[in-house]
Amino acid sequence: MTFDAEQFKENLTARLRRQYGKDISQANKHDLFDAVSASALEIIMPNWMETRKAYEAKPTKQLCYLSAEFLMGRALSNNLINSGIMDQVKEVLKGMNINYDLVEDEEPDAGLGNGGLGRLAACFLDSLATLEYPGHGYGIRYQYGMFEQHIEDGYQVEYPDNWLKHRDPWETKRSDLAVTVKFGGQIKYGKTPDGQDRFYLENAEEIIATPYDMPIVAYGSNTVNTLRLWQASSPNGFDLQLFNDMQYHRAVERQNDAENISRVLYPNDNGPMGKELRLRQQYFFSSASLQDLIHHYVNTVGTDFSKFHEYHVIQLNDTHPVVAIPELMRILLDEYNVGWDDAWNVVTKTFAYTNHTILAEALEKWPIDVFQRLLPRVYQIIEEINRRLVIELRQKFPEDYYNQNHMAIIHDGKVYMAWLAIHAGFSVNGVAALHTELLKTQELKNWYTLYPEKFNNKTNGVTQRRWLLSSNPELAEFITKRIGHGWEKELSLLKGLEKFADDEASINELIAIKRHNKEKLAEYLKHTQNEFLDPESIFDTQVKRLHEYKRQLLNVLHIMYEYNRIVEDPSYNPPAHTYIFGAKAASGYRRAKAIIKLINAVADRVNNDRRVRGKLRVVFVENYRVSVAEKIIPASDVSEQISTAGYEASGTSNMKFMMNGALTIGTLDGANIEIVEEAGEENAFIFGLKADEIIKMKSEHTYNPQKYLDRNPQLAKVVNQLVDGTYDPSGMLFKEIHDSIVYGVEGQPADVFFLLADFDSYCQAQEQIAKEYADQKTWARKCLLNIANSGKFSSDRTIEDYVKDIWKLKKVTVK
Repeated sequence: MTFDAEQFKENLTARLRRQYGKDISQANKHDLFDAVSASALEIIMPNWMETRKAYEAKPTKQLCYLSAEFLMGRALSNNLINSGIMDQVKEVLKGMNINYDLVEDEEPDAGLGNGGLGRLAACFLDSLATLEYPGHGYGIRYQYGMFEQHIEDGYQVEYPDNWLKHRDPWETKRSDLAVTVKFGGQIKYGKTPDGQDRFYLENAEEIIATPYDMPIVAYGSNTVNTLRLWQASSPNGFDLQLFNDMQYHRAVERQNDAENISRVLYPNDNGPMGKELRLRQQYFFSSASLQDLIHHYVNTVGTDFSKFHEYHVIQLNDTHPVVAIPELMRILLDEYNVGWDDAWNVVTKTFAYTNHTILAEALEKWPIDVFQRLLPRVYQIIEEINRRLVIELRQKFPEDYYNQNHMAIIHDGKVYMAWLAIHAGFSVNGVAALHTELLKTQELKNWYTLYPEKFNNKTNGVTQRRWLLSSNPELAEFITKRIGHGWEKELSLLKGLEKFADDEASINELIAIKRHNKEKLAEYLKHTQNEFLDPESIFDTQVKRLHEYKRQLLNVLHIMYEYNRIVEDPSYNPPAHTYIFGAKAASGYRRAKAIIKLINAVADRVNNDRRVRGKLRVVFVENYRVSVAEKIIPASDVSEQISTAGYEASGTSNMKFMMNGALTIGTLDGANIEIVEEAGEENAFIFGLKADEIIKMKSEHTYNPQKYLDRNPQLAKVVNQLVDGTYDPSGMLFKEIHDSIVYGVEGQPADVFFLLADFDSYCQAQEQIAKEYADQKTWARKCLLNIANSGKFSSDRTIEDYVKDIWKLKKVTVK
């Protein structure tokens, strides 16, 4: 992109003048952030417009990536780096006595996602643009994100994540493209002029979906793709008559109900109202996105929908947007009078489905009464899809009544969204080699038997532009000095670093970079949380969504074990160890919240005990998010990837840590297996049961947690400390956690995630870490080899795999 320093300064001052009525001397940090971002967008905008023109000039197949989450992080630095104007902007600001770092820190993280699912979607959009593929994201413009996490008295407390308190300078409102989404109502039908039945809704609730577009800027090319996010409102949300009758709350009730759809990511769905709101969200953005695609197709190509799949491929990111399948059927059937067989032919050539979980409870299913009441016509279409599927199942499994029933999309009073996706989609992919194999042989075995040709693997990846070039500039410079540029778009070039593994100067420089990153993280946590970290200590990090299968609990039980050992044995003198946690627990996930409280209770005790000072410290980082991850990951020595084997679909934090030179302690689960294959098991710390061993114990019901407590008194003591008053005087706060491990609760067997079975092996791996960290140069050599072998885990490689096997896109070069 062309950068004109004088024009940039002029745009910046003009923005301050028009938007805030201020000049540079009067502007505060937020004013400056807004003005710098808006001025950068002025530079990006011509390429954004040219990209749209290029796609329209010669229509070609485009990807529509439907996702409930896009965990984008901050946009300013990422867009400046990808545009190639970061240095010039910094230079201009320096000349204006503006500190770029202060401006950058003023940007809130976009509250559009929570975990790996959303961050993967963000990485995919970055890679699609960088590789010059026409691909766009569709989701919801959440007003308050998921929540802003505060830790109060050790508990997670949820506050609104008001990331849109000020306007977002990176978004463009497109009111001209707003569409209407309908809920409820009664199904009616009449006749078309040629005598066909035509269904429509009466008395339906209408919601306006207004799109807001965000630019997705390519690195090293002119492409700027689009993330389109929908905001909900009511077309007649304010009732003036009620207001004049002084019924003020009722006057705006419809508007509030409509806006609730795009207010919060993943509202608590433990009750029927929460379930209904979740389903409203999913249908809202799926329907709006499809209407947008259809309108564009009709304007460009016409109403011959037999070619729709030649211009659009829709990737469903997990089950959240699967309702798009019957919705596309509804649009084609009811709005364009397409016959059932022809409409179904369009659907089955258009949709592809990514499965992100092995956990059965995470495969979405909706109560029929909720679904039918909220989406009566869509439910009617699903009934017909299901009727035809059942006929197919009876032919495939003639004597197998279990499969005929349990593979039906509608059964046991619920609508099974994963089944709908697998049946209607032309592709079903897992996200790591083990995950896909387990889907084929365990969780989705019957579906694989029915449709073996649909199943494939696409191992996840992350974008090195954000997770290395932007977040770890010193390491990026270290790499470029040795192998030159090019790795920013072809990460496999990092393999060239292997020849420096025995170069003492390179090893010493790598040690210094890690030390500096640790010092920066320590300084950040000192100012934000009044936490004091020793950069000489091992920074051992587990940052990810809080879920029991990810086993943050195994980590904290080991910390309790280490604490006991140091206190009880004066001769035990391990290297200083700082354990860093960061995680949000879903608002309705009681036990996950209790684990957060436990981590903070252990931290409070350990960090205030003089006997372990300088040896052991525990830190829980509040409100974990992308901008915080960008500080934590480059500073970490150890990456905790300790999920129960066979439970983690892939993981992507493991990849980010690897390419930033942290060594993995983990089970052979998800993408850990492929990480070890690339870097070598000698450069990681692998422990625990394997997936097939766990599957065998579960199927044979041979797992007995008590035997591990009986044979390890230290472990038994740790587990008992959950209820003996050590960390909670009442002995009740962590009783549910204790009982879930020892006895089983809520119908689950004891220790369902095999913490006790893996505990000894995990402790041995931690002892090996302590031993090897003592030799800093050997440790740094392992780090360098991890970085050098992380090339496979670029999202660029993942996208190329999707393009080749599923999407069949063609590159479009933007002039």
